[in-house]
Amino acid sequence: MKAANETVGIPAKGAVIGGSMTVVRKKQAAWKTAVNVILQAANVICLLALVLIFALPFVWMISTSLKTMPETMIFPPEWIPSNPVWHNYIDAWNTGPFLKYFTNSVIIAVGILILQMATIIPAAYAFARYQFAGSKLLFGVVMVTLMIPAQLIFLPVYLELSALKLLNTHLGLILPFASSAFGIFLLRQAFMQISEELIEAARLDQASEWKIIARVMVPLVKPVLVTFTLFSFIAHWNDYFWPLVMTTNETARTLPLGIAKIREVEGVATWNILMAGNLILVAPILIVFFFSQRQIIRAFVYNGVK
Repeated sequence: MKAANETVGIPAKGAVIGGSMTVVRKKQAAWKTAVNVILQAANVICLLALVLIFALPFVWMISTSLKTMPETMIFPPEWIPSNPVWHNYIDAWNTGPFLKYFTNSVIIAVGILILQMATIIPAAYAFARYQFAGSKLLFGVVMVTLMIPAQLIFLPVYLELSALKLLNTHLGLILPFASSAFGIFLLRQAFMQISEELIEAARLDQASEWKIIARVMVPLVKPVLVTFTLFSFIAHWNDYFWPLVMTTNETARTLPLGIAKIREVEGVATWNILMAGNLILVAPILIVFFFSQRQIIRAFVYNGVK
């Protein structure tokens, strides 16, 4: 009986091994959790650093736009103005015909976007879904145009528009950008991802090619179209070079040219007025992005669920 009792008090070998394995697993799980926490913290820190890098110039612009002229010269700069001067925005607006500049910018940016959509969608569909003689060569030519800087061809374009008497007109600023090689490439790649069965089903329902584009293809590539719309609008809203080259008076000049005119007043750089003008220039872009980002997210979620 005594030996039996002593045997009962000794733990089995398997139980000892099992217990040690459980301890090892718990330690491994704790290490994995700690590593994940460290990686997540590092990711957040890196993201915050990137946000600061991109946001600080914008914050400085807002701060400077609300300062008096002497306050803009203080070093180190004061990020929060003691007495915000909201009248700077009115002064910036009154330095020239800003309503005309604003109207011209809207007409040109929207006009370019409409013409680009009318040309790149059928072109991308043709390159993506049709094999015709010279299709690869033509698409190669489209890609080559991406490598040509706009400054390289501005002189022949200027001479041609001058011969057509389109200088200082909205049409003269819109026509050179009536199509987009980047947009054709982007949409072609998106159209090629759409299943051929969907197109064949639409053709069996006797849908025309234009109806297939409008009812089948375009809704399925909505995220790409919205993204291209943002790129195109921002690029041509902020464009300075082409309006400067193609205009010689105030008839068709845009906001970037108007902002450049207030860079110096009486020989002194008025940074507060200039930053206020820059905020007027940036505000429509922020509004467009604010309303478009929700559509982009919804479109991506819709396609992901499908």
